[in-house]
Amino acid sequence: MIIEPFEFKLKDGRTAIARSPKDEDIQEMLDFLYVTAGETEFILRYPEECHMYTAENEKDFFDRINGSPTDAMLICFVDGKIAGNCAINCEPYMKTKHRASLAIGLLREFWNQGIGTKLFQRLIEIAEQNKDLIQLELDFIEGNERGQALYEKMGFKIVGVKPNAVRLKNGTLLNEYSMIREIKR
Repeated sequence: MIIEPFEFKLKDGRTAIARSPKDEDIQEMLDFLYVTAGETEFILRYPEECHMYTAENEKDFFDRINGSPTDAMLICFVDGKIAGNCAINCEPYMKTKHRASLAIGLLREFWNQGIGTKLFQRLIEIAEQNKDLIQLELDFIEGNERGQALYEKMGFKIVGVKPNAVRLKNGTLLNEYSMIREIKR
């Protein structure tokens, strides 16, 4: 699904622009994925695992998500640079098409600027227009207090835990929490 671009102000006064991905964003998105993987333990990949992301795969992903009637992705730009992204992916099967997952990533330099809130708000609005959806889902890793606070602010509630779901390089095991937000109509 293509989302019309929109602008908003960051907490520091800069202007951000959010829009659907374009082919011209592919290389910068690959770089973004690599950098974000190294900035926090709360993303499920390490930078050296980003080799699986190729320009061809990213183009296929952009084409699929932009052409979908239900799935969508927003890329947020600040000063012409990708600051973050957020996506909604709906389940395709009859038994599960009432569910969609949300995911978000932000460069550390743009944390706490209101980007996550704006991107989530827009994708929740899109989800609310999908008559099939009744719940949104996401997962977060133990210790991601900023993320958890955003998700709770957006109406998500913890519904489960996967013990020891993530093992860091140093051997530390972390739980992964599942959250759900019901869509009320």
